[in-house]
Amino acid sequence: MSKDQAIGGLIFIICIAVAIAYTIALFLPTLETIRLWLVAIPVFIAFIAVLGIGAWIGWTMATTPPPKPMEEIQTQETKEEIPEKEKP
Repeated sequence: MSKDQAIGGLIFIICIAVAIAYTIALFLPTLETIRLWLVAIPVFIAFIAVLGIGAWIGWTMATTPPPKPMEEIQTQETKEEIPEKEKP
């Protein structure tokens, strides 16, 4: 077994154990306060992640220079083509 396979197996076992513990803690009737946090924390993390992605998209759009207008690009292309046609 390679090192990558061992790490993958360890990650798999940890994820299964956490999923089982989360499910048990969520549905035990004696843990009302913990149940609230078990739902609130993942929702909070997902919400912040979505807002972070939105902020990153906004920042990228705000700091990226606008593209050249199509007229300028077409004019440059035609100017470059003219000398090539005149060559023997």
